Amino acid sequence: MALLLNKFKFPQLMKVPVRYKAKEHWAKLRKKKTPTDKALEHFDDFYASVYQDSWPNIRAALLKEECKYMAIVNNFSDTERIQSDLELLGTINLENLYNTQKDNVRFLNAVKKSEMSKLQKENNSIDATNTSKDQLDELEKIYSTNSLNVLEGLRAEDTETVKEDRSVPVKLQSIEDDLNEINLDTNRIINSSVNLSSLHEYIPATKIKGLDDWVLESDHYKFYGKAADHQTNIEKESVLSFPKHLHAYTYERGNNTRFPNPKKGSTGVLDYYLFDGGSILPVLALDIQLGDTVLDMCAAPGGKALTILQTLLPRTLVANDIQRSRVNRIKGVMNQYVSDVYKTEKMMFITEQDARAIDETNIYNKILVDVPCTTDRHILHSDDNNIFKPSRLKERLRMPELQSEILTNALKLVSVGGTVVYSTCSLSPIQNDGVVQVALQKAYQESDCDLVVKDMTEALVPLQYIYQFGNIGSKYGHIVIPSIKNNWGPMYFCKIVKIQ
Repeated sequence: MALLLNKFKFPQLMKVPVRYKAKEHWAKLRKKKTPTDKALEHFDDFYASVYQDSWPNIRAALLKEECKYMAIVNNFSDTERIQSDLELLGTINLENLYNTQKDNVRFLNAVKKSEMSKLQKENNSIDATNTSKDQLDELEKIYSTNSLNVLEGLRAEDTETVKEDRSVPVKLQSIEDDLNEINLDTNRIINSSVNLSSLHEYIPATKIKGLDDWVLESDHYKFYGKAADHQTNIEKESVLSFPKHLHAYTYERGNNTRFPNPKKGSTGVLDYYLFDGGSILPVLALDIQLGDTVLDMCAAPGGKALTILQTLLPRTLVANDIQRSRVNRIKGVMNQYVSDVYKTEKMMFITEQDARAIDETNIYNKILVDVPCTTDRHILHSDDNNIFKPSRLKERLRMPELQSEILTNALKLVSVGGTVVYSTCSLSPIQNDGVVQVALQKAYQESDCDLVVKDMTEALVPLQYIYQFGNIGSKYGHIVIPSIKNNWGPMYFCKIVKIQ
């Protein structure tokens, strides 16, 4: 019997349940959340309160890993051939689309104005009202293929993209106002010994857990309140300028066809550069002109810097980033797309330094500030280096402070009459309008900068055909929100001009 027991070991005779083989208890494993899980949970809590009814559609679009792309024609290759090839794919030129829609908007506005005048003359009679509606219905039949979104916007007084009075300060919400509706939640607390400061507005207060030695993550946004009373001039901008040599192509609304991988042309560089379609808007907002000296403060991976080059207008472009690995990414893009002729002319420089430490004042008249952010789409699809990792908590909380410091420095550096465009790929109002507000106040207090924010609402109306702009009561900038039909972004951008 002893020999028999030695021959057959107990593990061979008994099947050990899988739950007991795990290094950690099965119950703990079930409770574990990945950084992507935490990010989505945070978005569901935060963004649902900001974007409300639009959030389910935004969420579904974000969970699709691949966004919709736009192709930027490489002028250092065979430009005309590339444009012809892209048109044969069924793509449309963004500038042509914009101009067509702009003409439609102008015509429809004239019709609307004429109809309103008639209504006033006829004392707003019911018959006149019905007539105007019939005429607009007739116009919709004529322009339905090109102007559906524009017509919808003209029919409504309060559309998602029109902001009637953007000079009214956003009312700060107090966490104390919702203390009677608190649900206990242990996922949004951090140790109070961590000395951080950030921004305060738009923090939902529906789930709060407080202990004597712990504080809310949202409590680290207090210094934003100090900038709430700062007033900045806001001027309307009615037209979005397209540089003559910048050629951007994309597919029509609802068409998510993938672009083929670009090939090398006769000059040995790739034909076109693909990036998220929202990324071109900050570059267009810069309004690059011939002879501009341009700084891209946080340029990696290099797509926006390359797009600036494709305008063929800057006298000098400096593409900067803080880490060697990020600088190498910029160099990689430029090596693939920029010809040796342009490199030898020394029209472009790639630098490696902290954007907050750049001190070349009155050199640059155009500065792009595409800051590090939570990269909302990316962090829902990859746990690698995810900003919602526990080890990156301090970095995440300090992010709005870092962003405001970079933007403040840009506002100090840009020459008088120059333009700064701030942008993120985040849906967070804290990282967007919140950072802009803090930076505007800091630049004024520390350097007596006289700044004007450009309200580009009217200029962007023709792009409603392919972009969906969020309506969350933004005070300064504009945001492209993802949607199933046009999965761009998110992309927030704000144009600021230095007057003094």
